[in-house]
Amino acid sequence: MELLSIGAFARLARLSPKALRLYADAGLLPPARVDIDTGYRWYSVGQLPKARYIGQLRRLDMPLARIREVLARPGDERVRALAEYWEERRRGFAAQQRLADLLIAQVTGEKVAMYDVSVRTIPDRALLSRTENLTADRIGEFATPLFALFGGPAVPRPEGAAGLPFLRYHGELGPDDEGPVEFCCPITEFDVDTVARRFPDMLVRTEPAAREAYVEVPKSDMTTALGFESLHRWLLDHDERFDWRPRQIFLRDPARAEDSDTIYELAVRLL
Repeated sequence: MELLSIGAFARLARLSPKALRLYADAGLLPPARVDIDTGYRWYSVGQLPKARYIGQLRRLDMPLARIREVLARPGDERVRALAEYWEERRRGFAAQQRLADLLIAQVTGEKVAMYDVSVRTIPDRALLSRTENLTADRIGEFATPLFALFGGPAVPRPEGAAGLPFLRYHGELGPDDEGPVEFCCPITEFDVDTVARRFPDMLVRTEPAAREAYVEVPKSDMTTALGFESLHRWLLDHDERFDWRPRQIFLRDPARAEDSDTIYELAVRLL
């Protein structure tokens, strides 16, 4: 087996030695041999196609963890995984464009189409909840299994909008900034004790009745700030007192929805 130094391999793969070390540390492309005395890394010629493939995926801004998932899939599933990733990127580009348009309009004074805001009353209810400090990119990892468990018949829930599980954001989140994110599942009050015993790692509390303002957000805008901006402007324009801890109430699975379908509601309790 022909071995190449990390420098020679990097030149052939059109990658930097730093990138190769990063891929090795992430378990994506371990060296063919490592000198136990010096720690120097050697790669085989046969590793070049995989190295180039990883490098190309990184040029698509694919995170290393996502690359690991793609590489673990067989051919047909890998194609589907790549298509799904690029569709997510496409929606992300569209979201950034809408945000840029909104920021430009704030300076120029041009009008931007906002979402219609509705108001409803949510009755007294009990909530089963769990809170974690998260960055924005970890919300799905936290929330997906909880929605899968509590979105079905796992616990008895009130009917209608009052019974839908939701996420509540207690602070601003970003790619580098953590904030408390709370998952809440409404439960019927006469089953509170039974449910609490079944889920001892969840907090159970009551929430008084209140009005809430909300907007419906379609899949095409689900990653934009337009929903939050529409809601916030309406609250200020109508001189409402409110608790700015927005609730994200998912109505359907985004993966199975069309761009025009409403994916979630953004709601804020009025005081």
